[in-house]
Amino acid sequence: MSASLPHNDQAHNAKLHTLALGAIGVVFGDIGTSPLYALKEAFNGPHGADISPDNILGVLSLMLWALILVVSLKYVIFIMRADNKGEGGIMALIALTQRVFHANSRRKWALLTLGLFGAALFYGDSMITPAISVLSAVEGLEVAAPALHRFIIPIALSVLVVLFVIQSQGTASVGKLFGPVMVLWFGVLGLLGIVSIIETPAVLVAFNPLYGAAYFQTHGITGLVILGAVVLAVTGGEALYADMGHFGKRPIRYAWLGFVFPALVLNYLGQGALLLRDASAAKNPFYMLAPEWALYPLIALATLATVIASQAVISGAFSVTRQANLLGYLPRMQVRHTSDQAIGQIYIPFINWTLLVGVAILILGFQSSSNLASAYGIAVTGTMAIDTILAFTVAWALWKWSLPAVIAGATFFLVIDLAFFGANVPKIVHGGWFPLVVGLLVFTLLTTWKRGRELLFQRMKNDDIDLDSFIDGITAFDHQRVSGTAIFLHATGKGVPHAMLHNLSHNKVLHERVVILRAITEEVPTIRNAERIRLTELRSGFYRLEIRFGFREEPDIPKALKLCDALGMHFEMMETSFFLSRETLIPTKIAGMTLWRENLFAAMAQNAESAMRFFNLPVNRVVELGTQIEI
Repeated sequence: MSASLPHNDQAHNAKLHTLALGAIGVVFGDIGTSPLYALKEAFNGPHGADISPDNILGVLSLMLWALILVVSLKYVIFIMRADNKGEGGIMALIALTQRVFHANSRRKWALLTLGLFGAALFYGDSMITPAISVLSAVEGLEVAAPALHRFIIPIALSVLVVLFVIQSQGTASVGKLFGPVMVLWFGVLGLLGIVSIIETPAVLVAFNPLYGAAYFQTHGITGLVILGAVVLAVTGGEALYADMGHFGKRPIRYAWLGFVFPALVLNYLGQGALLLRDASAAKNPFYMLAPEWALYPLIALATLATVIASQAVISGAFSVTRQANLLGYLPRMQVRHTSDQAIGQIYIPFINWTLLVGVAILILGFQSSSNLASAYGIAVTGTMAIDTILAFTVAWALWKWSLPAVIAGATFFLVIDLAFFGANVPKIVHGGWFPLVVGLLVFTLLTTWKRGRELLFQRMKNDDIDLDSFIDGITAFDHQRVSGTAIFLHATGKGVPHAMLHNLSHNKVLHERVVILRAITEEVPTIRNAERIRLTELRSGFYRLEIRFGFREEPDIPKALKLCDALGMHFEMMETSFFLSRETLIPTKIAGMTLWRENLFAAMAQNAESAMRFFNLPVNRVVELGTQIEI
């Protein structure tokens, strides 16, 4: 027994290192490319600080402590404890908070609204991150050869167009390169920083938080605007939490604390040391850290790293959309699974091309990473504050922390989050309105679809015929039955499906075996097969069937039906017909939503992916019957 322990430990460590390598390649791309522009923006732009030794050390101190408090303490150590069966991200926080309050409580509604707005803001960041990251990398060409300035935008756009075009092919093969490339990237960041620190070791005093405090003491309340640049060093912090389900807590913590965080700190200190030696380097301190012979290779590596960072954000947008869709906040969309092994590798065409259009507009409209930095931060800081509120709600309601501890912790982090948010408010007029507008549009879509579905279900419920009475009538009047199985999909699982009534009205027959099926998406990532099926035999050949899916699973009904064999009920696909009801929605002035939102909901429903494709039903076994419903 004792001889096997070293082998088990070795295997466990090998798995940990493998997962940590994968996390480095996927999770840290956004925050890992921030050194390209964060310190540069602190001393440039409309609110840039004057270049002096005290200001350099003060800004550096603020960046270092932002990384320590916001990323390491808040996200890596605290918020990553709030997992929904291993899943992280704001949708997981929403799901956790919704469990602890009564269905109709104002507190539950307020937290849901807040969480949905935070999720909506993510889409604005999903457009800005690829644009600012790739632009800042390609702008290194201007440092190497100023004459190449006019090629920066075409090159950046070309790189991003190629990235979005290849999304449909999946990222499995490219993903294998992500880890090693990002390890090289962070290694180079650390090495460049060490060389510069050795030359000017006095920069290490920036670890003293008093230098950050002295910056505010010197500049007063106006000094808070510098936080608008400081926050650029921590953008991407939520990605550590959002991607927790792919790699697990320990590998992400291991990679961050053991490798990524030290590399970032060394590079920021190295850039600060360079500025202490040469104030003129403020125009691009990252690239000016490198020796002249290494500039072009560094530009190539930086471009590759920003492409990887962009890939992670795009994949995150796909994942959030899929979760929102399955939780009932967005209509069904075409989703392609690009890997047979990894369920998380998906491609959503509509989201992909929408993001590309948004990114192209940003690059053509803002023209440079410095201009884009003026739009960056307002959505990030808003999401950070919302994460804090939701996470401490979970700590109080689920983890049973004492109220004083919750208030103290929430106040501490909210002071930081709201200070960052307030510092970014002046950016709204300089482009910060863009992610807010995108967020508001997405929030409107999310809430309209959710409310519209509730109204639709209510209208259908009001029109429902009692199933027991219907079966009594079928038995009493001896309707003609034909061989085979008919499965009627029904949203509520109660009452008689409209498609069944239409089928009986037009075709005058029923199948010998009739199954009323309700597909339910739970607020958990996955469902065990043992808990997936609930089959109830009624009478006269009627059955009620519930199939449960997790929000990260593909709702594959034919695959789930095979589990019924263990319950003594076999479905032969060639003898089974699926009947779907396709509703045509008619907006009215009936109480519910304003007319414009009803029209929006109807348009979203009309363009939704068909239930046949969404549930992976066999094309040649589906019958759709239409009905009109006033909302």
